[in-house]
Amino acid sequence: MAPPRSGFAAPRQGSRSGRLSEPDLQRVPDRHRADKARRPRSTPSELVQRLSALWPLPALLSWVAAWGSYRALITYGTEPAVAAVLGIGLASVFALSGSTRWRRVFIAGGFPVSLIAGGALTGWTSALWLAPLALLLLLYPLASWRDAPLFPTPVGALRGIENVAELPPGARIVDAGCGLGAGLVELRRAYPESTLVGLEWSWPLTLVCRLRKRFASVSRADIWAADWSSYDMVYLFQRPESMARAIAKANRELRPGSWLVSLEFEAVGLVAQARVETVAGKPVWLYRAPLVAASVGAAS
Repeated sequence: MAPPRSGFAAPRQGSRSGRLSEPDLQRVPDRHRADKARRPRSTPSELVQRLSALWPLPALLSWVAAWGSYRALITYGTEPAVAAVLGIGLASVFALSGSTRWRRVFIAGGFPVSLIAGGALTGWTSALWLAPLALLLLLYPLASWRDAPLFPTPVGALRGIENVAELPPGARIVDAGCGLGAGLVELRRAYPESTLVGLEWSWPLTLVCRLRKRFASVSRADIWAADWSSYDMVYLFQRPESMARAIAKANRELRPGSWLVSLEFEAVGLVAQARVETVAGKPVWLYRAPLVAASVGAAS
């Protein structure tokens, strides 16, 4: 048999399986390695953006790293005050990744607050720092980390939207991510004769909201899995990272004539029917189905 033209050697005589020998295997190109090499590597800014989208994961990582460094320094004989200062410095470095001022405050402040609350400087067990983390996970489950944190709708923020989005008595309005119900209160003021529904993923918040806001029907539900087609208005107070998902869902499910209302964050790429701002820095964007895409290059 003529030798092969490529760089692969013929199987050795007497081989039952015809498998390549070890030297031959070394010549086989590693396709996975080549594909991996061709993939564009993420830049540091892209990694920060991806991490920021999983809020509050950056805060949790900051607190764990700060506490880990604190305990390690104490173990190796560092004075508690010095170890605390270094831990705070590490948390402050992590805080630079925060996309907003309040996130930077939470990232940087979690360690010193838990340090004082846990009494680590007075000799109490530092394991108490796990308590605020457990409370955070209880109130803010992992499945909702991509959604908005618990920021209530400001008083009066929705005043006047009833003049733009006119709804008949008994219209169904849902607050998608109602938290403790501040948005439901404002929606009731704007539409006192409507049927209000609140959806919230955190079961403790759902329970408290249900007890406090008996004028609304509050349920524990995933706002992204719930069907929006039965509502005359969907109210959101989300975050910029989740608005694209909200737009896609609204496009699929909102029936003609119904409204998508977003507090503070614009649905980029859509034409708004109106923009109402009664609380400084908290504009309300109103969109009516069928949603209209903004023209390319049009001014926002």
